[in-house]
Amino acid sequence: MSLPQIGVKKIKAKLDTGARSSALHAFNLLPIQKNGKRYVQFDVHPIQQNNKTRKTCTCEVVDYRWVTNSGGGQEKRFVIVTELFMGGDRWPIEVTLTDRDQMGFRMLIGRTAMEHRLMVDPSASYRLEKPHTPKRTSQVLQVLVPQQKKEEEE
Repeated sequence: MSLPQIGVKKIKAKLDTGARSSALHAFNLLPIQKNGKRYVQFDVHPIQQNNKTRKTCTCEVVDYRWVTNSGGGQEKRFVIVTELFMGGDRWPIEVTLTDRDQMGFRMLIGRTAMEHRLMVDPSASYRLEKPHTPKRTSQVLQVLVPQQKKEEEE
């Protein structure tokens, strides 16, 4: 999938129906003001296991909210809105920014972003594209199936 509005051409993402919000691995977060609006500048490592490739992004902040992570801890995160491009479809999603460097995926797509757009088939993996060097694929159970295309096939 990609986030074209912020210049991330390709990033491996995991669908997580247990997570309400989507999260993007971001670091070096710097809040800034432009024309009376709040923005955040941040860096992204879009490629798994590669900390040399870096993309610097600047986005308007739409919210700053508390999020409970998978370990049960709470963290206050910047929230941005950007366009998600996946499986030939694109739509705007809210994304929280957090350090996911130690996580298996640099991006997590939560159920709010999937709502009315995707169906999850937990029996298969990498329906859109298999990664070139898969890591921990036996643990990856969630699959992307654009809902519109599924309905056309029936």
